Amino acid sequence: MEINTWHPHFKLGTCQNHDLQEWLGIYLHACRSRNLSPGTVEFYEKKLNTFLKFCSDLAITDITQISADNIRQFLIYLEERKHKPAGVHCYYRSVKTFLKWYENEVEPEGWRNPIEKVKAPFVPLEPLDPVSIETIKALMETCKRGQLSDARDRTALLVLLDSGLRLAEFLALNREDVDLITGEILVRSGKGRKPRNVYLGDKTRQVLKRYLKIRTDHNPALWVSRSGERLTETGLRMMLRRRAAQAGTPVPSPHDFRRAFALERWRAGVDILTLSKLMGHTSLQVLNRYVKQVGEDLSLAAKQSSPVDRNF
Repeated sequence: MEINTWHPHFKLGTCQNHDLQEWLGIYLHACRSRNLSPGTVEFYEKKLNTFLKFCSDLAITDITQISADNIRQFLIYLEERKHKPAGVHCYYRSVKTFLKWYENEVEPEGWRNPIEKVKAPFVPLEPLDPVSIETIKALMETCKRGQLSDARDRTALLVLLDSGLRLAEFLALNREDVDLITGEILVRSGKGRKPRNVYLGDKTRQVLKRYLKIRTDHNPALWVSRSGERLTETGLRMMLRRRAAQAGTPVPSPHDFRRAFALERWRAGVDILTLSKLMGHTSLQVLNRYVKQVGEDLSLAAKQSSPVDRNF
């Protein structure tokens, strides 16, 4: 059972029922009308389809049938199927957003929103492991054959580390978005469609300049495949797998570079507020997971700041 595609001739004011499947379709249509990004709409659709199927299995077809305990059962259902705490929280937020929208849209008389009784699932603040600098250096060692793909891959590895860009932001870059003189990159549509600037160091800027100089195609994309088309997520992940196999290292994900960016910048003394702006975060909560101190950082900090060593 999946959410129905919203019918273009449906008149919202004429709907007198509370059919869950139908209203989920209308909600997604409302999301699109707000000009939310396709990725955001797809996120909601995927999460709410799972919720719809769960409700269908319980013979729940009407929104007014949903109870607080049903929602709690759904969260337990996800946990039992090995969803991570952060993932379960994503489902909770999606259901909550939908029910809040429905309550505001319909203003059903005598109905009380069950989500008000369900607390958000706890998400432990676990540190997120970055790709190590040693692994990145090993990957770069495999990019020395002198081919265009080697120049591209070497440059991509450095830009991923030096910019901290999200995967979609990285792949969407065009040549015109990069100032090769200053190293400034314009991220035109970050998360939430908010633009921001990130900055490359001198070494990465020089490598990027050499890569673009040997490009002979006219594609405006900053990253292109061997066929000259814009590099896709699949293409980037295949590149990382291929380079890791050649280097004999674990395969990093694109997001592992973002984590390494955060940790290395923090270790270099960048304050947490500036770092959050560079990464496009609106909250410090997620960033805290990126830069949560590891044992060696704590040990070094303790040794350098020992009150006894400094005063006696």
